[in-house]
Amino acid sequence: MEEYRYRSVERNVLSLIDSGALGLGDKLPSLRSLSTRLGLSVSTVNQAYLELERKGVIESRPRSGFFVRRESRRLPRTETAPTPMEQPRPVTRIGLIQTVLESVGAEERVALDVVAPGPHLLPVKELGRISAAVVRDEPERAMGYAPIPGDRRLIRQIAFRSMEHGMDVAPDDPLITAGCMEALYLSLRSVCRRGDTVLIQSPTYYCFLQLLETLGLRAIEVPSDPEHGVSPEELVRALKTFDIAACVLAPNYNNPDSSLTPDEAKREIVTLLAERSIPLVEDDVSSDLHFTPRRPGTYKQFDRKGLVLLCSSFSKTIAPGYRVGWMLPGRFRQKALEIKATTNVSTSAPAQMAIAEFLRQGRMERHLKKLRAALERQMDTMQLHLGRHFPEGTRVTHPTGGGVLWLELPKGTDSVELFFQARRAGIGIAPGAIFSTQDKFTNYIRLSCGFPWTPKVEQAIHTLGELAGTMRLS
Repeated sequence: MEEYRYRSVERNVLSLIDSGALGLGDKLPSLRSLSTRLGLSVSTVNQAYLELERKGVIESRPRSGFFVRRESRRLPRTETAPTPMEQPRPVTRIGLIQTVLESVGAEERVALDVVAPGPHLLPVKELGRISAAVVRDEPERAMGYAPIPGDRRLIRQIAFRSMEHGMDVAPDDPLITAGCMEALYLSLRSVCRRGDTVLIQSPTYYCFLQLLETLGLRAIEVPSDPEHGVSPEELVRALKTFDIAACVLAPNYNNPDSSLTPDEAKREIVTLLAERSIPLVEDDVSSDLHFTPRRPGTYKQFDRKGLVLLCSSFSKTIAPGYRVGWMLPGRFRQKALEIKATTNVSTSAPAQMAIAEFLRQGRMERHLKKLRAALERQMDTMQLHLGRHFPEGTRVTHPTGGGVLWLELPKGTDSVELFFQARRAGIGIAPGAIFSTQDKFTNYIRLSCGFPWTPKVEQAIHTLGELAGTMRLS
């Protein structure tokens, strides 16, 4: 709770700077006056000021107080302009996507394109000890095949956590998968046939597009607002115009724009689709990465007909390399189970056993609290440095969770060319063109905030800003 108190002071100061109420160089309220106004302790306000000073937002002057630094203004928010809805089309982005994925795992570069927490944010030692213990205590179970639905202990832990988050889940409902991508693959295979049209939000995670292309599915895009996600009104317009077989949506901190669909809109969308018996595949990998006190709701919470297939994983929270995900397949459980049995048979037994024990010991929530605070700090720091180094006219999202920033560069900037120039400089970014089937977002890039802020990362942001500025002038 104390953490949220001082973070609320930080947000209050940043909003005053963003709105212009506090100008660059202005003096901040004294610790005592702000603590009185906000009803918080002087020590809480002091902690927030020290954190803002560490990030370079404000500076302290002996015997004078705290002042806004001259370079502290963040970039304005990204806005999505309304675009006409186009006809369903085959997905043809796989070549560029594969080029972007070539660098994943390369250690010699600054990986601003990898959406996962850095090792310093993961429970490396805890999970290592637990992994060694479960293999030592039950070696035969660890070395054998896990059941096709998954390790029973892990299934139960996931079911209990899902119930705590308001979902109507039976203890044996979850299926364990090799990461969230397999869950999405099983879901689409369970509800679609080759040639079907699938509704997606735009922009959307490029691996979804890769999956649609592989399965021979067509895509119809509805706009995702950077703040409010997909609106029920846009969904209705698409449903009236096209024959939609299924939807793939990420309501909470969508990758790449980090949009958050309000819970009431989620309820309305689930109801609209249920009336038409249209399945909804929900990507839920980022809901635990909220920066606000309350975890956002899911589409699955409002599912009463078993038409929502929720897909998630532990890759964004505790163990990217373990490749352990899960799905809540609703009425499609048996079909998904049949498909899994004919693909990879089962997911790694030792990895499932270790994560099940990590959850059983109650370590998850303590870890998530630290992870969320660190990601928010890193994201704030990156936003401030983007404002210092990127050319005038650049905009960026201001997310309330997740781990990515979506940058709109000045008109005329070619983000694919910027991607190749950055790669030659040892910097990984994701160009906006791979997040849509249409020729949109050509002047956008996605940056990950998962790695610690270091001089190397700061230099990378400086270099990117210079490259973007040069491209604008050329």
